[in-house]
Amino acid sequence: MYIDEYREYCLSKPGTSEETPFGPDTLVFKCYGKMFALTGIDSFEYVNLKCDPERAAELREQNDGIKPGWHMNKTHWNSVFTDGRVSDKLLKELTDHSYELVVKSLPKKVKVENGLI
Repeated sequence: MYIDEYREYCLSKPGTSEETPFGPDTLVFKCYGKMFALTGIDSFEYVNLKCDPERAAELREQNDGIKPGWHMNKTHWNSVFTDGRVSDKLLKELTDHSYELVVKSLPKKVKVENGLI
């Protein structure tokens, strides 16, 4: 998968915006203002994604293309490499999981305002 495909996939999710809060080289996708994915713009080598801690550990054991989140909380974030070790299908599934975790953690007021409950 190429970064433009990944970007389009993320932006298709409701309430998603893209920003560069860490500088011009890092693209961050946010769901209603909370980060769910970040990656390098010029070097789309991996994507950092939020993950349930138990599932994160399992994924790391099962796939050498999934590592503890680079520069992130290692318990809740994985770095998912885009070099072919992880299928596009799994990358999308893990992106969906990250997005859903963020939506679930949103304050009730934000959920109500955006028709999520």
